[in-house]
Amino acid sequence: MTTEVLLISSILKIVFVLVVTVGAFAPVLIWAERRQSAMIQDRLGPSRAAIVLPPSAVAFIEKARLPMWRGFALTGIVAIVALVAVTWVAVRGTNPLPIPTATLTKALIGFGAASILLRVGYGVHGMIVRNHGKIMVLGLLHPLADALKFIFKEDFVPPKSDKFLFAAGPIIALIPAIAAFAVIPFASTLHLDYWNQVLPRTGEVSGTAIPLQVASLDVGILFIFAVASTGIIGAAISGYASDNKFSLLGGIRAASQMVSYEVVLGLTLVPAFMVYRSLRLEDMAMWQHEHSWGILNPLLAFGFIMFFTAAIAETKRVPFDLPEGESELVGGYLTEYSGMKFGMFFMGEFVEVVALAAIAAILFFGAWDVPFLHRDGFDFRLPFMASGIVVQLAHSVVIAIQVLFFLLKIVVFIWFQLMIRWSLPRFRYDQLMKLCWKGLLPLSLLNILLMGVFILSGVLDKYVGLLDRL
Repeated sequence: MTTEVLLISSILKIVFVLVVTVGAFAPVLIWAERRQSAMIQDRLGPSRAAIVLPPSAVAFIEKARLPMWRGFALTGIVAIVALVAVTWVAVRGTNPLPIPTATLTKALIGFGAASILLRVGYGVHGMIVRNHGKIMVLGLLHPLADALKFIFKEDFVPPKSDKFLFAAGPIIALIPAIAAFAVIPFASTLHLDYWNQVLPRTGEVSGTAIPLQVASLDVGILFIFAVASTGIIGAAISGYASDNKFSLLGGIRAASQMVSYEVVLGLTLVPAFMVYRSLRLEDMAMWQHEHSWGILNPLLAFGFIMFFTAAIAETKRVPFDLPEGESELVGGYLTEYSGMKFGMFFMGEFVEVVALAAIAAILFFGAWDVPFLHRDGFDFRLPFMASGIVVQLAHSVVIAIQVLFFLLKIVVFIWFQLMIRWSLPRFRYDQLMKLCWKGLLPLSLLNILLMGVFILSGVLDKYVGLLDRL
């Protein structure tokens, strides 16, 4: 790989990480949380920011709705016919139509996608007409309005605070959360020389190979823990530097909570290291692609439950948001912050949620692995089928599907955290510490012991072999 290709690919990967984490996931997560809270509390919520279209554009959109509906109906009928024919070929082994199976498969994908897009467009156009030309996008413009508000708000600094530490706290809290994405693999290796070609399913591929992660480190997961641990300093010094008793108590709580649950967070992942025999995140993803997802291993499934619990506590989210407990500490270590400094804390917290969702997807749910998707395309083979459906895809399409499915897994974990956020009451501080030191810590050590016994006795290899045969 030449220096120019390496430099350009590195810059593009960094930009992609920033766009996905800071530019997309974090703002949408803020919007989703605000919208969900508005629904639960029966208030209007983030739905007022809008772009207003001129009357002529609204009239054109209204006229375009009927052709869209007709197109949706026609493409839907063709897609259904293709689906029935492809299913018949898969189950019976014969083609009922004088059309090649490959053409039917392409028709199913193409017309199905067109039908879905036309139906979505019909609904969106109807929403614009009903709102008299206001494009509100379900309130998704509100994160942009919030960002502008944070930028132009007064930056209040307490008179007796430590000015340097007070300003450094938000930076120390945000940067490590973003840096953790440096070792996150978003897809398998990209082979530039075969961009528009179908790769062989197995074997080595020569030419320029670009790993789809910013940095491929031998200690990938340990790098994440090392970087994440520096975020503790941001919360602690912010509470100390604010010259406020509520901020100080919140900073102490945040530091003790994050230190405690980092221990559990690391121990819950040790069984995964023992199974995958690597600390590199891309190797863990490849192991699951070649064998089975980690969540299908009972001990790793148990470890996932403990990991996810500790991850929510590590990010200081409800029901573990004691450092910011409004009913006790006003706003905790955030009490004296306003403007962009408060926005950086806010953004860092949500980026941490995305990072931990990505780690959970990589360690337990196959990362970028998609069922039935191989390096050369899809191969649908199930026990009850006489023959499988093989759809060969260009290498670029395979990579795009892997990236999209990995992001989809992250979205699912984020949604799950939001459900917990509005379903459980806040823990007491003593309950939080007991859960860590008397609950999760002994259970995580027991899980490590059991995994060691299973590996040494050969039970794990037999179980993995059984899943491979399925």
